[in-house]
Amino acid sequence: MATIPEKFDPLIASAVYVWCTTVRPDGTPHTTPIWFIRDGGSFYFYTIPGSQKVRNLAANPHISLSFAADHEGEEFFVVEGTAAVDDSLPKPHLNDAYMAKYRSAPYMIEATPEKYSLRFSLPVRVTPTRVRGID
Repeated sequence: MATIPEKFDPLIASAVYVWCTTVRPDGTPHTTPIWFIRDGGSFYFYTIPGSQKVRNLAANPHISLSFAADHEGEEFFVVEGTAAVDDSLPKPHLNDAYMAKYRSAPYMIEATPEKYSLRFSLPVRVTPTRVRGID
C-alpha cells in the first residue's frame, strides 16, 4: 500500500468530493464525482449496486481518485489504487464519520440519510498503490 504524504492531509480534509475514474471493459475511462471518507491509509465510498462504476471495478479493480483544491490546478494529487467491496462497513446512515461529513449535503437533505442508504448501499474501499501530485 502506498503512503499518502502528510502535505496532502489538508486537501483531503477539505475535499467534499473527489473525481473517481474506473476503466470500462473497452478500455475507456469512466469518471464520476463521489463522496468519500479517508480511513487511515485507505479511502472508502458508497455507490449504487450495478452502476457502471461497479461493473467496471468487477472487471478491473484499478481506480484513481483525483483531488484538486483550486480551479487553477496549482494544488492537486491523484491516488491510484485497487478497489474492492468492503462489507465490514456499516450502511451510510449508520456510519458516524460519513454522516458527520455529508448529513447536511443537499442530496442527503432531499433524500434523507435512510433513503440515501437504500440507493447507495454498496461500500467500496480503495487501497492506494501510488500517489502523485504537485510537490
